Amino acid sequence: MDSIINFIEILSVIAIPLLVIFIVTYGTIKKVKIYEVFVEGAKEGFNVGVRIIPYLVAMLVAIGIFRASGAMDILTIILSPLTNLIGMPAETLPMAIMRPLSGSGALGVMTEIIKTHGADSLIGRMVSVMMGSGETTFYVLAVYFGSVGITRTRHAVPAGIIADIAGILMSIWLVNLLFK
Repeated sequence: MDSIINFIEILSVIAIPLLVIFIVTYGTIKKVKIYEVFVEGAKEGFNVGVRIIPYLVAMLVAIGIFRASGAMDILTIILSPLTNLIGMPAETLPMAIMRPLSGSGALGVMTEIIKTHGADSLIGRMVSVMMGSGETTFYVLAVYFGSVGITRTRHAVPAGIIADIAGILMSIWLVNLLFK
C-alpha cells in the first residue's frame, strides 16, 4: 500500500510538467507556432471572460439577496423536519443549498459551519464531504452557456440538479455510515 501511495505522490508532482512538455513537443512535431497559438487562445479567453461577466454578476447578486434576506434561514427551519428524517443535521442544509449555486459561497458557508461546530464533528465532516461531492451547477451553466450564448439549457439543468441531489444524499449516507 505504501508503494502505491508513493507512486501517486510522485505522479502528482510530475504530472503537470510532463503534460506541458508533451504539449510543447507535440506542437513542435506538428509544426504549430506554439507562442502565437497560445497568445490567440489567451485573447479568446479574455473575450469570453468579458462576455460572461453579466451572467456572473446577476447570479452572485441573486445569491447575495437570498442569503441577506434571511430566506436561507427560513428555508432551513422549514426543511429541518425532512432533513432529520434522512439523517442530515439541519445545520448542514445551507451547504446543501449553496453548493450548486456558488463555490465561493459554499466555501464561506462551510467555513462558518466548521468554525461553529468543529472540523471533527459530524456536521463538520458532512459539510466537508458535501463540498467535495457536488458541483457548482448553476455557476457552470451561467459561465459556459452564457459564454457561447445558449439560452435554452434543455436537459442540463435537471441533470445537474439530479447529480447535486445524489451527491448530497451520498454524502449524508457515507458520513453517517462512517462517523456516527
